Amino acid sequence: MKTSNKLLCCLSFALLLGTSSEAQFFKKLAKKAEKAAERTVENRVDRETSKKTDQVLDSILEPGSGEKKAPGTTPENGNTTETNNESTTVTGKVSTGPQTIQVYSKFDFVPGDKPLFFDDFNEEFIGDFPSKWNTNGSGEIVTLGTIPGKWYSIANKSLTIPNLGTTLPEDFTLEFDLKVANLTKSTSSQATLRIFLAETSNLTTNENNAMSSIHFCQYIPVGVRVDNNFKGDPSPIQNTMQQDLREIYQDVVHVSIAVNKNRYRLWLNENKIVDLPQFITQPELVNYVKFYVNGIDKQKKQEQVLISNLKISEGGVDLRRKLLAEGRISTNGILFNSGSADILPQSMGIIRQISQVLNQDPSISLNIVGHTDSDGTDESNLALSKSRAESVKKALETVYGISGDRLSTEGKGETEPVADNSTVQGKAQNRRVEFIKL
Repeated sequence: MKTSNKLLCCLSFALLLGTSSEAQFFKKLAKKAEKAAERTVENRVDRETSKKTDQVLDSILEPGSGEKKAPGTTPENGNTTETNNESTTVTGKVSTGPQTIQVYSKFDFVPGDKPLFFDDFNEEFIGDFPSKWNTNGSGEIVTLGTIPGKWYSIANKSLTIPNLGTTLPEDFTLEFDLKVANLTKSTSSQATLRIFLAETSNLTTNENNAMSSIHFCQYIPVGVRVDNNFKGDPSPIQNTMQQDLREIYQDVVHVSIAVNKNRYRLWLNENKIVDLPQFITQPELVNYVKFYVNGIDKQKKQEQVLISNLKISEGGVDLRRKLLAEGRISTNGILFNSGSADILPQSMGIIRQISQVLNQDPSISLNIVGHTDSDGTDESNLALSKSRAESVKKALETVYGISGDRLSTEGKGETEPVADNSTVQGKAQNRRVEFIKL
């Protein structure tokens, strides 16, 4: 009996001790949780009141906010310095809608007047790697259902280079159409197309270069990152131009880049995203164009990064000054839908400059002359060139308010070629519009 009583007392004491210890454990746990919650609230307040915050966490706490700056990505050379030299972060959401010539009325990109390289992949076979390119990865020519033309689908983690046949000049422009297929909220935050202006044509980016990285992440707005990596540069530029561009990637995007010695500008459709006056610190080291795709999952998510209609041209000069000084200019930068007189919106930068000349000097009148390549019959090309000249006149009248009495039009068809019509590049040079002072 005594033994039983002793055992009962021991058990009671053990239960009491266990209950007490458990209570103390949960009490300590509750205090830790309370302190953790307080720290979370404090940190959140700090984040909301500071411009330099952890934007990814903040975007997760408040999905959909377009006002928060996304973190920069690490350049391939390993330099993670975060500086904003010569650049300003842009915020806000880019609206989408029909890409009309009215929408592009303030577009100020002017393509170069001497074509160096053009590839629309129309002469390539579906499934083949494009013949004018090189890569350390893979890629193939594809079509996109209702979207016209052929497209170069660049494989993930592939560096690819167009074979220019020459080095880039000090002043040049670069344009291409970009389509990113099957983007969703689950698309990687590292999904990017990087555009390198690099020193060599080697399949590497471990060299002097200037780079723009277009981000396709759909969960949070990232924008466009810029990095220049020139050996010995005491003040490299590494910055994210923060803007909500997610919606525009649901359609084809026209990418335009203009380099004028040190100055670097980039547009997505009609929106100027980057304008850096001292980005190309050593122009003599910018010789080739390279593209790199990262963070795209084609196998599981059917994501693809595709480009087409790549055009690189020398120049990008101020056509206004040339027209006033020489009395005439010729440009192949005014583009039309194939076989039609419908002006492509990205051509409006040139037409805008012409309107500025006419508005500045009301005494000037112009003759607008259209030219085509040799595809088609003589009669159809003559009619097409006349219709295209009329379309340019109409744009000057309706978009910029220029009186039609100051504008005349003419079509020359294929009768005055300036290049060989047997090559794609030659045909691109022959499709042009002239403006002649009367």
